Amino acid sequence: MLKLTKKADYALMAMKDLAEHAHVGSRSAKDVADSYGIPPEALAKILQRLVRVGLLHSQHGTKGGYTLARAAHTISAFEVIQAIDGPLFITSCVTVRGECDQSDRCTIREPLRKVNQSIEDVLKRIKIAHMREEPEDSSDGSKPAELVTIHEPVI
Repeated sequence: MLKLTKKADYALMAMKDLAEHAHVGSRSAKDVADSYGIPPEALAKILQRLVRVGLLHSQHGTKGGYTLARAAHTISAFEVIQAIDGPLFITSCVTVRGECDQSDRCTIREPLRKVNQSIEDVLKRIKIAHMREEPEDSSDGSKPAELVTIHEPVI
């Protein structure tokens, strides 16, 4: 099963929080952690990693805290996840090297590579500025835009 780590979840939550509070300036790690019930020590390490990869800026001092390094509509969920979890591979054969013991006989490598690429493409289209809870039922009858369309093969 493809599943993000808890650290990646926390990173996305923090980035969304910082985007929502960008108008007030920087936010402390404690403020963000308190907003979501995240362990402050864990969040501080995550935020420091996001600073190291250039997604956040940090300021020390009494008015210090964290701010987004770029506009929220230019930062993708993929960038945040990759900064925390590293490269996204759904199977061990879909790697940078791309070799395993079954490479000579494998018949699913290319389809799995396409699935992996599709997931990556979707995550690149999801921007921090657009991350929000979608209502279960829209009262105006409109439906949310789909990020992915899956077509069944014709047999």
